Amino acid sequence: MKIGCPKEIKAQEFRVGLTPEAAGEAIAHGHEVLIETGAGAGAGFEDDAYTSLGARIVQTAEEIFAEAEMVVKVKEPQPAERRMLREGQVLFTYLHLAPDPEQTRELMESGATCIAYETVTDGKGGLPLLAPMSEVAGKLAPQMGAWTLQKANGGRGVLMGGVPGVMPANVVVIGGGIVGTNAARVAAGMGADVTVLDRSLPRLRHLDEAFRGVFKTAYASRAATAELVAEADMVIGAVLIPGAAAPKLVTRDQLSEMKPGAALVDVAIDQGGCFETSQATTHQDPVYEVDGIMHYCVANMPGAVARSSTMALGNATMPHMLALADKGWRQAMIDDPNLMEGLNVHAGKLTYYAVGRALGLDVTSPQLILKGGD
Repeated sequence: MKIGCPKEIKAQEFRVGLTPEAAGEAIAHGHEVLIETGAGAGAGFEDDAYTSLGARIVQTAEEIFAEAEMVVKVKEPQPAERRMLREGQVLFTYLHLAPDPEQTRELMESGATCIAYETVTDGKGGLPLLAPMSEVAGKLAPQMGAWTLQKANGGRGVLMGGVPGVMPANVVVIGGGIVGTNAARVAAGMGADVTVLDRSLPRLRHLDEAFRGVFKTAYASRAATAELVAEADMVIGAVLIPGAAAPKLVTRDQLSEMKPGAALVDVAIDQGGCFETSQATTHQDPVYEVDGIMHYCVANMPGAVARSSTMALGNATMPHMLALADKGWRQAMIDDPNLMEGLNVHAGKLTYYAVGRALGLDVTSPQLILKGGD
């Protein structure tokens, strides 16, 4: 198979879809790998790191999309990239379609087979291709929130760990999954007073037992959430419903109850955000203010640490990329139902139910697609 990796063109996105190691593995499996020149530079991988392992460097993204049978990326295809997709081509990347009707429509119109990292599952009900970026984003969230809290950036001017005689920052993390756990660990490590909210009692019990009081836990009732958010210096939104739009957990009306200059960090912004006032931002212009509350809503947060993120993502995606290339997407999904969960669009049809519910579109079962052979 011809596997192509273009340079990411989303604003301030420095990650790359294929590490040199992943390219080398694919070549060792007998496939041809095409890399757009400079694609890996933002993550510290120069062109010769790829060519030394047998990859071919091409000059433009147009060449990648024209030649490759499978395109491997990081972020959702931008409008210019979507116009280059073609019928029968496989796209393997993050998609986050639920809050993005325009992308969904254009991917369906392309006729391509689009497989989303974020909905591939594992045998334990986890999301193995989302998990490494969730870990990165969770660890970054308190760091970015601490920067947002600085007075020069519009924040309250509160130090995360306080100093002797001065209370530390009060941090509330909504969601106790991978993002929330990593965020809580780092925020607590910075000396903040941290509370994690979740609606799963088994999850709260696990966090309490595993971290032995490093941070506090609370059940995420509406009343408890509202009370804790009102007292917080920083709120980190870390709630995920796989493939679906994120629930709105903090309303605009609640902002008036918060401390002026408090920071909201929305890690769920890729799925539409879990604060009513969230709007996607970039690393270039990451923060905005609504009703005196500072919002950090960067949609590709892990891109800030592009090398670490690229290596973590590459470790997770490589086995699936090789399966798709070795067997073809259809046989790979027949052999691995967890990989089949990643199928979001095929030949003009939407194939992921959570996206269909979010956008009000008809959905074709991926099992029927595989069975029918169309």
